[in-house]
Amino acid sequence: MCDIRLFRSAFTDLELAEEIYRIPRNDEAFLNGIAYHLQQSVEKLLKAFLECKGVTVPNTHDIYKLVRMSRDNGSNVALSSWIEDRADTLTRWEMDTRYNMEYSVEADKIQEGIGKIRAFFELNGIKRELRTELRDEEIKKKLISFFPKEFTPRDDFEWNCYYQIYRKQIEK
Repeated sequence: MCDIRLFRSAFTDLELAEEIYRIPRNDEAFLNGIAYHLQQSVEKLLKAFLECKGVTVPNTHDIYKLVRMSRDNGSNVALSSWIEDRADTLTRWEMDTRYNMEYSVEADKIQEGIGKIRAFFELNGIKRELRTELRDEEIKKKLISFFPKEFTPRDDFEWNCYYQIYRKQIEK
């Protein structure tokens, strides 16, 4: 059974970035901190889907490498063109925002990143409220058939994650 904790951690990083962004400060270190959490959210989400596919994920922060691994291994993550096009930029947000004191992410790039990364999570149905597909009892029954006996996801967030993990098999 797939471990949902990495999905939760990815979603938490996105929420942290959004919360910090709401604080009215246009400080370089502040913006870099937001960029770091945005990168972490993407990295963790890609890794979560890979691990649920049974792929051993290397210790890397390289978003381009994780996108390539997702494609090569049939991960159930739905990739957005923005994530693919900005993979190198996102990787820099992890490394440079922490170790390069001359590096700073512009406020408009942060705002764009928040919107595009939120859309990436939505594209994959990774959200707190139950996704539309799971309101259909037949689909929910199909999903339950993949679970061990006596297992039930503990909340809508987990239902959403498991749906995306098994989406391809459900749609067959």
